[in-house]
Amino acid sequence: VVAFPWVCLTCSSVHCGRYVNGHAKKHYEDAQIPMTNHKKTEKQEKVQHTVCMDCSSYSTYCYRCDDFVVNDTKLGLVQKVREHLQNLENSAFTSDRHRKRKLLENSSLNSKLLKVNGSTIALCATGLRNLGNTCFMNAILQSLSNIQQFCCYFKELPAVELRNGKTAGRRTYHTRSQGDNNVSLVEEFRKTLCALWQGSQTAFSPESLFYVVWKIMPNFRGYQQQDAHEFMRYLLDHLHLELQGGFNGVSRSVILQENSGLSASNKCCINGASTVVTAIFGGILQNEVNCLICGTESRKFDPFLDLSLDIPSQFRNKRTKNQENGPMCTLRDCLRSFTDLEELDETELYMCHKCKKKQKSTKKFWIQKLPKVLCLHLKRFHWTAYLRNKVDTYVEFPLRGLDMKCYLLEPENSGPESCLYDLAAVVVHHGSGVGSGHYTAYATHEGRWFHFNDSTVTLTDEETVVKAKAYILFYVERQAKSGSDKL
Repeated sequence: VVAFPWVCLTCSSVHCGRYVNGHAKKHYEDAQIPMTNHKKTEKQEKVQHTVCMDCSSYSTYCYRCDDFVVNDTKLGLVQKVREHLQNLENSAFTSDRHRKRKLLENSSLNSKLLKVNGSTIALCATGLRNLGNTCFMNAILQSLSNIQQFCCYFKELPAVELRNGKTAGRRTYHTRSQGDNNVSLVEEFRKTLCALWQGSQTAFSPESLFYVVWKIMPNFRGYQQQDAHEFMRYLLDHLHLELQGGFNGVSRSVILQENSGLSASNKCCINGASTVVTAIFGGILQNEVNCLICGTESRKFDPFLDLSLDIPSQFRNKRTKNQENGPMCTLRDCLRSFTDLEELDETELYMCHKCKKKQKSTKKFWIQKLPKVLCLHLKRFHWTAYLRNKVDTYVEFPLRGLDMKCYLLEPENSGPESCLYDLAAVVVHHGSGVGSGHYTAYATHEGRWFHFNDSTVTLTDEETVVKAKAYILFYVERQAKSGSDKL
């Protein structure tokens, strides 16, 4: 367990942790001793709120409230302590920390040198620190950072300086109740992507991004485990919405054209104008519904950023050692189940405009337009009675040459290579429940596969990747012709 220095704001002594030797706790207990005059003054009442401060993050903890607090005295004494600690860090310890940081970076760089085909290369991948069950976020961020066209767009955006004046250049400290609305998801996402793949550090702490996520996505507040797919959808949706606004007086649509090289024909509009999110992840489904009574056909087009695929029920039963191995589930089985003709059950009766009432009907999906990056979500979590169970079935998926032509509405209008996809990243959920377990990601970068496990990044091989029980798969449209096996 790593202990960080805490300063007691009652007597100014410093300890490695909030509870060392019961120091601050004793201050709190002494403050509870009944006064002889049986009447506590306002000042004595305030003494009961015994507090200490984390010297690393400048967060303030109250032993009476048993929680982190943001309240200050009328004279702003807590803020003065923060500023004093910040000044100490920026002056007396700057040179010493700079020297230690250089030594750490050099040793880290040496430990990240690999031998590949007889030559030495640098392992420049950077991990993401876990801030408290934030592996769901880290796995998605690492996956997106390895989708080159998407990542490069954000890294090339001009920086926005949100802080100015007295707080410029200082470390930010945030608590769950701090009321700061001046936040930008795009900016913090850009900073996080820029910090990855530089090779200057072994792990980056995405605190500022996580703070913005808390502010604009209330569903993800707290430190409980969250669903990685749900987070990805919220993240992409909010990036898309924010990108539709202006950027330092420049229209983001102009930046989209200049930086991403995406033509209008490649864009897919979802909830407003097109952005890099819809230009890269956006596809279009055609939903066909046929009335079984009169034969009336209804068609509608639905934009999508990802496809959620059921694992067919015949593959969901767990195999035991005493059972014979049945057929293996493949990604093609999941795609076929998604696009095959399906008769809707009694709870999904279709309102037929010709019959003027709800009737039995069939439904079928076609892909009208494929995206540049095809994101496939395997629905591993299902509600059964009052429990949400996990489908732990292994689904075989290809690393190269996923052929989507047979799922297209008009395959004859597509080019020979335009329907082939190669895997860029895969997110894996380890464990039995959606509210527990752990997320990691595999991703390919410059021809090599890496395993991203929060702060730890390791080089891996294709054999390990294909054995993973995938939860989310990111496939990138193939650009150049190359021989490979098709799905």
